[in-house]
This record gives sequence, C-alpha cells and structure tokens, in this order.
Amino acid sequence: MLEIADNGRTWLLSGPASGYAVHLTEDDELLHLHWGPRITLADAEALAVRPLPDYWPFESTLDGREEYPVEGGPRFVRPALSVRTDERRGTEWRFETYEGEGDHLRLRFRDGGLAITLHYRMRQDVVERWVTLDNDGPALELLRADPATWTLPDREGWRLSQLHGRWAAESRLTASPLTYGEKVIGSRRGHTGHQHLPWVALDTDATEERGEVYGCALGWSGSWRIAVAQLPDARVQITGGAGYDDSGLLRLEAGESYTSPVFAGLWSDGGFGGASRAWHAYQRAYVIPDADRDRPVLFNSWEATEFDISEEQQGTLARRAAAIGVELFVVDDGWFGKRVSDRAGLGDWTPNPDRFPNGLKPLADYVHALGMQFGIWVEPEMINPDSDLYRAHPDWVQFQPGRKRTEFRNQLVLNLAREDVQEYLWERLDALLSSAPIDYVKWDFNRCFTDAGWPDEPYPQRLWVDHVHALYALLDRLRAAHPDVAFESCSGGGGRIDLGIMSRTDQVWTSDNTDPLDRLAIQHGFSQIHPARVMAAWVTDSPNTQLNGRVSSLRFRFVSAMAGVLGVGGDLTQWTEEELAEAQEWVTLYKGIRPLVQHGDLYRLRPPTGGLSAVQYVRGDEAVVLAWLQAQSYGEPVPALRLRGLDPAASYECLETGEVHGGAVLLHHGLRTGLRGDLDAAIFRLRRI
Repeated sequence: MLEIADNGRTWLLSGPASGYAVHLTEDDELLHLHWGPRITLADAEALAVRPLPDYWPFESTLDGREEYPVEGGPRFVRPALSVRTDERRGTEWRFETYEGEGDHLRLRFRDGGLAITLHYRMRQDVVERWVTLDNDGPALELLRADPATWTLPDREGWRLSQLHGRWAAESRLTASPLTYGEKVIGSRRGHTGHQHLPWVALDTDATEERGEVYGCALGWSGSWRIAVAQLPDARVQITGGAGYDDSGLLRLEAGESYTSPVFAGLWSDGGFGGASRAWHAYQRAYVIPDADRDRPVLFNSWEATEFDISEEQQGTLARRAAAIGVELFVVDDGWFGKRVSDRAGLGDWTPNPDRFPNGLKPLADYVHALGMQFGIWVEPEMINPDSDLYRAHPDWVQFQPGRKRTEFRNQLVLNLAREDVQEYLWERLDALLSSAPIDYVKWDFNRCFTDAGWPDEPYPQRLWVDHVHALYALLDRLRAAHPDVAFESCSGGGGRIDLGIMSRTDQVWTSDNTDPLDRLAIQHGFSQIHPARVMAAWVTDSPNTQLNGRVSSLRFRFVSAMAGVLGVGGDLTQWTEEELAEAQEWVTLYKGIRPLVQHGDLYRLRPPTGGLSAVQYVRGDEAVVLAWLQAQSYGEPVPALRLRGLDPAASYECLETGEVHGGAVLLHHGLRTGLRGDLDAAIFRLRRI
C-alpha cells in the first residue's frame, strides 16, 4: 500500500508487517525516514520535520540520511550514481515529479539531459528498488548506477551475516560484528560467483526465531558489488548494484536508457527464520516461474557416465530410473558435436551422429514412453577452440587484441553482447528444442570472464552488462517460444544464483558437491535467502569418488537430498536390487512430502554444526521433519527436537509411530543411539488430528 502526504513530499509504503518512508525537503534533498515496523503516515510526517544535525564542515549533514546519494555536492559517502560527460563528472539533480500507482512509487529527478527515476514497490514485506536513467542530452558515461542505498536505524552492535564459499563449498553462512569502515563483497568474474551470494543481513541480537533482521538481496547475474558501511557517526548504509568497480557500466547516447537490476530489502522481527520464510514466500509469489507447480524427481546421467555416453546406454539408465519412480530423465554433457571430452564441441549444438545417429528424438520418445520427461544439458555461453563454431568465427569470443586467449576447462567465453552471437544461439537452441520433445534444459556456465575484451567496439566495457542482458533476453525468448520447457541455472554448481536468474529459471543447481554431509551446511546457508522449491539436490554413489571418498548410507543420502528438489545422480546400473528397492521407497516417500518441502514454511530446528541437525516444513495442517545425526559419542542420547510453526493448542499424529504430540512438544525421534562416528537420518510426518 502506498500513502502520500498532502504536500506531496512524504511517501509511505506499507506491507503486512513493515513500513518504508522517504521525504523530499524544500531543497530537493531526498531523505530516508523509516524502514522497520509499520507506522502511520502521520508518524512519517512527524519524522520528516526532525532537523538534520549541524556538523562542522568536515562532515556532511546528508551522509547516512540521504535516500539515494549521488556523486558530487556536499556528500562523502559512496555514491549510488556516478555519471561522467566530456565536460564534467557528478550529478546535480532537481526533483521533477512523482507518480504513484498501486504499490509502485516513482520519484523523477533531472540533471540537464539526464532523467533519473527512482522506483519503489512493496511486495508483501519486501521492498523492491531500482532506477531508470533516460538520456535526451549529450552522450554520457555511467560509471555506477546502483538500484538503491539502504539506510538502517541508529543502533549499537550491528552484526553482519553473509554467504561465502568457493566451488563445491558454496553458501557458507558466517556472521561477524560490523566495524567502522566498509565491508565489500561481490564478484568481478562476469557471473554471480561461487564466492558470495548477493545477500547480506544485519541484526543486533536476533536469534533463529526472535529479533529484528534487515536483509538485502540483489537480482543480478553478472559482476556485482555490495558495500556495507558503518559511517563515522555510527550510522549504517548498504549500497549495491551491477558492476564490481567504477570503471564504467555503459555509455548512453542521446535517446538511450538504462534500467538497473532490482535490489530488494526486507525487515522482519521474526529472527533469521522469520526473515527466511518471508524471502521464500516473496520468491514463490513474485520471482520463480510457475512456483505453484511441484518440481519433478529427476535423474541426471553425469556422474554415472561422464562423457562416455550412447543412446543405448542412456536407455538402460532410463529404464532403471523409471523403475524407482524418477519423473524426469536428463542427459548431461557429451551428447553433441565432437564432445567426447571437455576439449571439443562446445558451440556445436547438434547431436553427435555416432552416439545419436537419428538425433535426440528416439531417446526422448523412449523416455516419454517410460512415463518420464526428457531433459538435456547445454552450455551456450561457452565455446571450445576445437569446434566448428570457433573455426568459423574466432572473433566471436571475448579477447584482448595482441594477448593470449586464456582457457579454463579448455574453453573460451562467447561475447554474448554481440547481436550476431545472440542470433546464432537463438537459432541453434530454438531448433534444438523443436527437434525433439525436450521438457527440461540444464543451462551451465563453467568458467569466469578473464580476457573481457571486444576489439573494434567503441565502448568495450559494456560487454559486462550487455552479456547479462542478452542472457536474460535469450532465456525470455526461449521460454516464450517453448513455454512447456523448464530451465535450471547451473554454473559449476552454485556460481550463478541470484534473484535475476531465478526469475527466468525453474530451479538452480546448488553445488557440484553431492556429498550428503557437506550438503547440509551448503543447504543451510542457501535457505537463508532462497526456498527449497528451487534447491536441486542429488543422491549419488558411495563412496563419494568425486570429492572426498566419504562413505554414507543410502538413507542418509536420500534424507539429505529430500530437503530440496530431489534428484538421483548415481550409476544405477551398479546399484544392487536391494538398493534399487530402497531407493524406490525413498522416492515414493518424497513424493508424499513434496508439497510440504517445496511449498511449505521452513523452520531450521538445529543448524548443521555437528551432532544433530534438523529442518521442519509446515503447510496447513501437515508438517514434516528431516533430521540428521552427524556425530555421536558412545552412549550419548540423541537430543530431542522442539517443533515450531504448529498450533500449540492442537494435537498432531506422527505417522511413523502413531503417537500423538502437542503442537509445541519435544519430538523424541527414532535415530539410532550408541554409535560412534556413524551417519544416520530420519523423516517424520505429522498431521493435525
């Protein structure tokens, strides 16, 4: 809901539990008033008349109070907007007008020929902010055009939470006291990156279920930066957007415009768990395509076959997958071009004639006849030097003239900012999806930008932004032309996960690390911001030969993966009949609890820090608990779990034991005791009676 003061200079956006208010002074200075619990418009107007502090000239009265700091004038904080022309640098803007429609507020400013529009939209309790820039004057360069700066209330002892990691160890949650100065996270790699998810949260004393939490998440799938600053007067601001540094985003000629990504903010007084549930509900309602649909149980052939694939072999795996209840069969890398290793074939998106002599349609038809959907793996933004495409168009890659073309995984990055590259990929992928009944595409991105050059382009820096815009446009175009095809975002695991790519894909590959114990920490961090509905997780072989050699039971592997979108990635031809029968039971159980896991409210009962960890999903009158025993001393009792999210006045039936429990009782569960160093797991379903 949007409310506007009678003077047209104070605006209040209200969600179910929170409010956000800004005010424009008579000097056209846009000030931040409030972000937190719901307030009235009268409250906001009272905040607007508070005088600014009277500082000595060594400090600015605007710093830490201005809603969207631009470069130039009486400011010293990091600017959200930095503009350069041939004559000058900086912005001296004046307010023009505002527009309010529904829950969408637009504040329009102007600096010469540049029109600057700040956008606000309240969805549930998430505030979406972005900026549009329209140039009708001389050409100018955008060095930074961040969608937002967020201002926190005056508090002592702020603590910063973030998600860090690396390949195969993504989304690790860490928290530390916020100190004076700036904390900067981001990616200069051309994609979101394994090293940080574009999310931060700040609190002073919050627990999992109590206390105020402020969170911000950026929807951008290229290089990015978020800076959290504690200013000299202890005030805290968060600024972030596309681009890691200030070397330049775009050059805007007369008549051109730029729209920033969305930077979303959320206030919650329900602790980190309440904040997570609010983020999840927002994404299911407004971000994820077809979020009300269940994601199917899939089988992916990669770990079973790697590059050594054939139509007959895939058919054998498909029969076994169908027998255990799999709903989607995916052929991974190796089906196209001369792709017998990672040295060749990327860019040549036609089936390998030796492996699939009649194309993919016979296999896809066979998979459909078995009662499953059919999917494939692609990596469209990449190219091998050993490919027909590269031999025909060596100039289509990112490169610096006169420099060696760096290869990672024997591949280069296509310059997707080029219109001819965009059109080639559209034609090849559209033809591919039209050639066979394909239901699902795993879209991978297995190397970072290094030689991000564009010879003969007047403003080559723009490829960093234009590549992402072209990726979005290509996905949008493919989804429109093939509306029944689902897409998964993958980047060597969790290297491209953000609200931007999530608005165009149906699920994401969380990590290449499929070890079920390692996955608990990865999934714990992922759940701070993103819902289980998009979190793909596989059951693979034991020992885990891909990473650590750890041995784990099929039970532990399945319960770990069932906390998200369940998949199977082991070599089913090597599984025993007993293992296949057990797998079928787990898949059947998952289908029964899938609506709760993929669409329910998440409660993290115990974190994966050793010993017992557990999560709970609640939807309506039903709940499910997934618990993992990671370590235990001999004879040590397994601690009980206090359930959450249930009606404390009601009784619930635990379907596994037939016992009846009150809504807030401790659940004593059936994990084995008296073991040393053994991994165990359990699932409990509860229903209100």
